[in-house]
Amino acid sequence: MNPDSIGVGLGEGLPGGPPPRRSAAAGYALTEDTPVYVISVAAELSGLHPQTLRQYDRLGLVRPDRTGGGGRRYSARDIQQLREVQRLSQDEGINLAGIKRIIELENQVAALQARIGELAASLEGAASTLQAREAAVHASYRRDLVPYQPAQQSSALVVWRPRR
Repeated sequence: MNPDSIGVGLGEGLPGGPPPRRSAAAGYALTEDTPVYVISVAAELSGLHPQTLRQYDRLGLVRPDRTGGGGRRYSARDIQQLREVQRLSQDEGINLAGIKRIIELENQVAALQARIGELAASLEGAASTLQAREAAVHASYRRDLVPYQPAQQSSALVVWRPRR
């Protein structure tokens, strides 16, 4: 089976696949994070041997969800990650420890980018609050008062003569 040509139902949530469908009975949408694939299907979709998937799980390269009985359930995102691990290993010649470090750093970058987004949104909120408060202060100015303007200095010379 070609991993890129996934049938309806199996490939939902995978890039290029059909959009997620909503299950009327369950009341949830299948996304690319929904763990639905057993190890044999995940192995076929990723083009890897099931034993390789178990090894990747033991090494922490891919962390599939577990059923109550301990069986692995892979999501579409897990399968994408399996393909990426395989590409890095075979095409780029990176060892599994290096791939694990790359994945950790990518996850850290994603978390930091999310944090930057949160902080930017918070900053925008604080700036708009500040502008609103500043506008309220300006609106509260009394209009009947004349602002004080200091006298301008002149260059005239004044001579003082004491009285005798």
